Amino acid sequence: MKTNDTHTISILVANKPGVLVRVALTFARRAFNIDSLVVSATHNPKFSRMTVTAKGDPVILEPIIKQLNKLIDVIHASEHNTLLSVDRELSLLKVKITSSAKAVVSKYIKENNAKIIDETDGFTIIAQIGTTDELNAFETIMSKYGLVEMVRSGKILMTKGKETT
Repeated sequence: MKTNDTHTISILVANKPGVLVRVALTFARRAFNIDSLVVSATHNPKFSRMTVTAKGDPVILEPIIKQLNKLIDVIHASEHNTLLSVDRELSLLKVKITSSAKAVVSKYIKENNAKIIDETDGFTIIAQIGTTDELNAFETIMSKYGLVEMVRSGKILMTKGKETT
């Protein structure tokens, strides 16, 4: 578990209508706020994977996970240890870069494994894939150079080694 009470929960569910609502209500009933939620079909279209990031007391989280595992359309729900998994997020940042800052911003883009994906009407859209901390740090840097808008995907995660997520 993380010491800052941020938790990443992976939930394998049946790919059916209404499952997302029941999962979200399980968190809401215990006043556990969801910080990010990513849902997508797995390689088997009968199932979807939900990755939930939430902050809160681990004592409250334990019964939430137990309750999730009791829901009919939930195949498996568990919290993941960051040492035993790999996680990433995607961030898109729209920046209005002045001509005098363009060289500096280009340097930061390269150093942070980001890339320019669009330049239209004086605005630059930058994409970055990385950990939450990496994206947070790059956002802080870009806020000094004309950050106008930002959109993030939320965390996705996969367990290392032969164990399934």
